[in-house]
Amino acid sequence: MTQAFDAAAQQTLLESRARMALDLARGLGADACEVGASVDQGVGVSVREGEVETVELSRDQGIAVTVYVGQRKGSASSSDAGEASVRAVVEKALAIARHTGEDPASGLADARLMATELPDLDVHHPWPLSIDEATDLALRCESAGRVMAGIKSSDGASLSSGEGVHVYANSHGFLGSQCGSRHSLSCMLIAEDENGMQRDYDYTSARAPGDLAAAEAVGESAARRTLRRLGARRPATGRMPVLFDPTLAAGLVGHLMGAIAGGALYREASFLCDRLNTPLFPEWFSLGERPMEVGAMASSPFDGDGVQTRDNVFVRDGRLASYMLSAYSARRLGLETTGNAGGARNLRITAPLESREALLARMGRGVLVTELMGQGVNGVTGDYSRGAAGFWVEDGEIRHPVEEFTIAGNLETMFQGLVGVGDDTDTRGSIHTGSWLVDELMVAGG
Repeated sequence: MTQAFDAAAQQTLLESRARMALDLARGLGADACEVGASVDQGVGVSVREGEVETVELSRDQGIAVTVYVGQRKGSASSSDAGEASVRAVVEKALAIARHTGEDPASGLADARLMATELPDLDVHHPWPLSIDEATDLALRCESAGRVMAGIKSSDGASLSSGEGVHVYANSHGFLGSQCGSRHSLSCMLIAEDENGMQRDYDYTSARAPGDLAAAEAVGESAARRTLRRLGARRPATGRMPVLFDPTLAAGLVGHLMGAIAGGALYREASFLCDRLNTPLFPEWFSLGERPMEVGAMASSPFDGDGVQTRDNVFVRDGRLASYMLSAYSARRLGLETTGNAGGARNLRITAPLESREALLARMGRGVLVTELMGQGVNGVTGDYSRGAAGFWVEDGEIRHPVEEFTIAGNLETMFQGLVGVGDDTDTRGSIHTGSWLVDELMVAGG
């Protein structure tokens, strides 16, 4: 059995350490202080070809302290949350602060913005799973895929289960804590025909173990995804529509959020600087976050500054409605925090949704992209170029798999050229979206 994790006891301990750090900082001359402390415990099992490959039991903890002396800032951290370590971290942070330059934007978020609503968002669902039970699930998952005709071998199946506690406190008197859990199961398989080998995978992920897909269903899905890639060839070269699979469409949303993040904006390292209230998407498209959504993957009542989280609309009726700001980045830009220290939480799209078949019909001739490779995204210019694999579409029908090609364009042009969003919404992560059909990208194949 894995060692029991007493979340309530850990929460109490970390809260006491956070208060201790705040008191020490105040007593040693800090004008303000903030503390983050966490502990996480988990189990991971991986199997391959019917044999156990690895078993990992992990436990990570840490405490980070930031102090402010005037407008000077110092930060220090430790993986040990013992009393002696907490004192040493506070002293080190103060020593750093006294030797750094002044920054007019430094300091805690305004006290009036601190979270006062701290409901239970139902994000903590422990899984009392033994190593034997975890191994059995991983083996069942892999076996269900391996037995399907055409599957040659396996790259393995993995099960991961973890839970933890996070505490944030500052010298405004705010203290917030949250327990959370995350569980996942994945499988990657290999198929082979006369043209060579192909691999693909599938996975399931959820806060609560009861929300995971069945182990056998994950393995079978991984096998089907792998088999459909056999016989891949290079597509034609030219400018054509591209349909992004939901997991890849979520990546496009991620690029958008990176471009409207305060850090990129005040460094002038974004193609969306000074673009508030200007058109970016079609009028039928809106995007916002729901950080207080019960049970969701990224829910939290407070951000990394202790600010109350709230529903934010980043794109409204196609126009860029808001940046994504922490207290610091907001000050650098002369704006007010949006409660996004630590990023956006539970991004949701509002748009007319169409079936995959309808999007393919609208596409006519082009490519359905199911895998992207490489890091060819320039956040400063928005230029986009990635290696890709997927399927060739002709007359609105999937004809055959394709690989070894690139797609290229510019993110702003891609956003403006969004033709439709699918109803095949992927809900496994914090970004929920279906497929995206973009009107035209450069496809470079054979």
